[in-house]
Amino acid sequence: MRHRFGAFASFFMLMVLATLGLSQPVAAQQRQMPPAPPWKTDSTKAIIDLDSLSRTGRRDGIPSVDHPKFISQDEAGRWLGDKEPVVALALGNDVRAYPVQILMHHDVVNDVVNGVPVVVTFCILCGSAIAYERHFDGQTLEFGYAGMLYNSNLVMYDRQTETWWGQIVGQGLVGRYAGEKLTHLSAPLMSFKEFRQQAPATAMVLSRDTGFDRPYGKGRLKGYDKDPNPIARIFQKAVDVRLPAKERVIVLEEGADIVAVPFASLSERKVISLSVGGEARVVFWAPGLTSIYADSIATGEDIGAAIGYNPVVDGQRLTFRSTGDGTFRDEETGSHWSLSGKAVDGTLQGKRMPAIDSGTHFWFAWAAYRPQTRVITR
Repeated sequence: MRHRFGAFASFFMLMVLATLGLSQPVAAQQRQMPPAPPWKTDSTKAIIDLDSLSRTGRRDGIPSVDHPKFISQDEAGRWLGDKEPVVALALGNDVRAYPVQILMHHDVVNDVVNGVPVVVTFCILCGSAIAYERHFDGQTLEFGYAGMLYNSNLVMYDRQTETWWGQIVGQGLVGRYAGEKLTHLSAPLMSFKEFRQQAPATAMVLSRDTGFDRPYGKGRLKGYDKDPNPIARIFQKAVDVRLPAKERVIVLEEGADIVAVPFASLSERKVISLSVGGEARVVFWAPGLTSIYADSIATGEDIGAAIGYNPVVDGQRLTFRSTGDGTFRDEETGSHWSLSGKAVDGTLQGKRMPAIDSGTHFWFAWAAYRPQTRVITR
């Protein structure tokens, strides 16, 4: 059995490498095929070893969406399944959903939401969907795919200074802004059904009309999340053994304190209350979100969704328990709350819990960037 699994793992790795075009470290690649046009990146400013970067293609070889179009929720429902994952971003009254079936083919969407320049990102190898503000250091940055990975994570670049940025943490790796961090925006992953139930009727959905011909709706890297190990050629650090490498975790940050809560614990308990940086936090988990690592995303395995909140509403700290039907009841008022943090009935009906800095990732990818992360299972 060991021999057969090893053969399967080797075959799977080759399949992934072929799919993504992964190859040698950047330094070696540049000696063989100089980039065109040449990078203007200031490589004297770096917080990582340049040889730890892996070339995955040409700059902008995966095209960003720079002029996104949006459609109504009803129109999107013609091709977007109820359980498919979307990134939900709300700034003021401007509420938008970015389907992962589109993000996974572009990695980067440059947008403006409620007048705020934002970038919505996705890394298929890390399972990370994250949004950041694009206004930085007095200018508006536009992001694209740099054609590289750092420890399996997407490396973006900004077209103004050509700084290379780590997607999972929004931090400059090489270039003018090396060591600097983008402002993280609360943009949780949830099912399209959850989004439609809680978003206003005016909320819009990213259109498939991107200007590119891609097989939107089909999954990619089938079985990738079942292979227990990262791809060695593009992940050069030892895996943090506190959790399985491909365990999905939700990460919460408050100042220097960083906490990861594994989905394995959340799927059993449904609700976990904790303290992060001395602040009260709560994480909800509910089934109803499909995996993208399948033939079809709409019919993929149900992996569930987790979202973190500040449980203080109107000055009162709330404590929660799962009702067993995908909603949550607070002990203080008896109000029921949705996964998306909105009270759907009771004395607090219509109230929302404050959004917090959180995101979901595969454990191995997050821990490689932030090894000081605490793990909480209870």
